[in-house]
Amino acid sequence: MADIFREIDEDLRRDKASKAWQRFQTPVIILAVLIVAAAAGWRYYDYQRTKQAEEAGARYESAMQLIRSGKGAEAETALADIVKSGQPGYALLAKFRAAGESALRDPDGAVQIYDRIAADAAIDSSFREMAKLRAALLRLDQADAGELQRRLEPLAQAGQPFRNSARELLGLAALKRGDLETAGKWLDMIVVDAQAPADIRQRAEALLGLVSAGKR
Repeated sequence: MADIFREIDEDLRRDKASKAWQRFQTPVIILAVLIVAAAAGWRYYDYQRTKQAEEAGARYESAMQLIRSGKGAEAETALADIVKSGQPGYALLAKFRAAGESALRDPDGAVQIYDRIAADAAIDSSFREMAKLRAALLRLDQADAGELQRRLEPLAQAGQPFRNSARELLGLAALKRGDLETAGKWLDMIVVDAQAPADIRQRAEALLGLVSAGKR
């Protein structure tokens, strides 16, 4: 008797499953197709992204080879092409390298490149601050005190990653124009900063010696 009830129960479950399948088979099939299509699409996207990254890397390396070969003009053209159509990471590298190459013959043009990097909100803030610092370094001998303060003082504040490099440039600029008090202020900030790199601290201490000698 128990076997009969078990068979009836199994028949009922099969009947319910069959009816459920008939009712839901279309959306289930559609969902399965969508999952397969999404997986295939992602694989294709990932393949294309990897391929583009490899191509951009090869183009960047070719540009570096042109630089090593002394073909600066050709290298700048190649770097400009990477900036226009390369992968974001390589495009940013190309911008920095192009600015570095430009600085050798056209410092003002290099400053403009760095300024564009610094103004691009889509770029990570650390790279933007690095661009600001490099632009200020190129302007160190030509800019007046107001321009250098505008460029460097925001970078020199506590907590900024390049603060001690910015303080060093501000101290150097002040020392060059004979403003010993301002030079000493910025250089002292380096010396008392426990996180200041050793080489920057050593240079600051040496420059403070010049400041002290100038005050006598």
